[in-house]
Amino acid sequence: MADTKKQDIIALFQQWAGENVISFVPLPPSGSYREYYRVQGATKSALGVYNADKKENLAFFCFTEAFRNEGLPVPEIYLRDDIKDLYLIQDLGDETLFSWLTANRKSDDYPANIIAVYKKVIDLLPRFQINAAKNIDYSVCYPRARFDKQSMMWDLNYFKYYFLKLAKVPFDEQALESDFHTFTDYLLQADCNFFLYRDFQSRNIMLKDDEPWFIDYQGGRQGSLMYDLASLLFDAKADLPQNARTELLHYYLDKVKEQISINEPEFIQMFFGYVLIRILQAMGAYGFRGFYEKKEHFLKSIPYAVENLAWLLNAVAFPVKVPALLEVLHQIVESPVLKQYGVQHEYSYKLQLSVNSFSYKHGIPEDESGNGGGFVFDCRAIHNPGRYAQYKMLTGNDEPVQKFLLEESDVAKFLEGIYSLIEQSVTVYTARKFTHLMVNFGCTGGQHRSVYCANMVAAKFKNHPEVQVTLRHRSLEKMQNKR
Repeated sequence: MADTKKQDIIALFQQWAGENVISFVPLPPSGSYREYYRVQGATKSALGVYNADKKENLAFFCFTEAFRNEGLPVPEIYLRDDIKDLYLIQDLGDETLFSWLTANRKSDDYPANIIAVYKKVIDLLPRFQINAAKNIDYSVCYPRARFDKQSMMWDLNYFKYYFLKLAKVPFDEQALESDFHTFTDYLLQADCNFFLYRDFQSRNIMLKDDEPWFIDYQGGRQGSLMYDLASLLFDAKADLPQNARTELLHYYLDKVKEQISINEPEFIQMFFGYVLIRILQAMGAYGFRGFYEKKEHFLKSIPYAVENLAWLLNAVAFPVKVPALLEVLHQIVESPVLKQYGVQHEYSYKLQLSVNSFSYKHGIPEDESGNGGGFVFDCRAIHNPGRYAQYKMLTGNDEPVQKFLLEESDVAKFLEGIYSLIEQSVTVYTARKFTHLMVNFGCTGGQHRSVYCANMVAAKFKNHPEVQVTLRHRSLEKMQNKR
């Protein structure tokens, strides 16, 4: 299936570009189930996209047309194959607002140029919400045409079952359900006749030639102005300081008032209700992707969301009575289970060097950081101690195996080149403030050669001042679990 999909995307590219493909690279997976591939020819480049969800594709195509007719910076759709659920879109590069933010933020203070970039984004947000909204066919919205009570209840129950349950936060089911209804009835008092982008956050905003471009609006629908602004300003790992949020909130209000009349005090009060429902929706996603699907980089967002929640509980008095909801929110803020993750700001991270051994029988380990890339080294060219009876029950952790590899193989020469490659990446990654590098060593059984090599690399970089090493022997773990 994978080879067929690749050939179909290549054929689509060649039909559009009129030139042969010289590079075809899968992009790292994100929070969705869509698959992205960067396809390049001699003079042209595009992203090939596969998405089996036809209704979501239709929403994306229709929204893109409406946005581009409004002159908004969204990717051009070059060519579609609706039967095979494939399409080609404009390649906007790799720099998101979040990656740019991480590279440019040096301390707790945000330089003026970061605020300026956010203002460029906010300049365009009302054009999505107000101008383009007039020409959108809301019948194609998926899964619902409006961010109505049903949509809100889906988000709140997502939070309840995938975050509260999995984070072991106790709650009264009936009392919490009643508060959810009270809370959503309050939020729906806002004017909900605008376009709601739905996931308007720093990873869905690309920077191309220093200007913002916008992606991943498939989930858009009708709703209030406040939700998207809440998504942007309280984006968990972007970690905007409160003074920046206040400045940007008032900047947005000034931009909106150029187009429509609003009651500013009422808007601001209601805005914080939408901040809360957005935080809860995000926590549900972190719980599902992190606790349930075991994707580490989603868990790293939880402390930031908890910090935002703590600020909100301290600073805002909601005009409706929701005691059961407030009780669970205070439990989250005080939870020892959630505090174990700790808050590490992106700009102060050490590079996380994930070193793994594995057996090719079980496949190459998945990159749980979500970044993709890294190294995979094949140790099967090294003389295998597992072929000899005296070493079969031992592993690369045992001294006899280590001695064999040093004396009977070229393992030292093999590792010498690897150290150099990793050192080069560590130097560049730390300079660019990347946060994760994965290094995998594979052999036949994942027991001797790969274990030894992984141990040596982990030891080599353990004391590096800018690196934090984690070491896992994947196949040895499987063996131990079977015993």
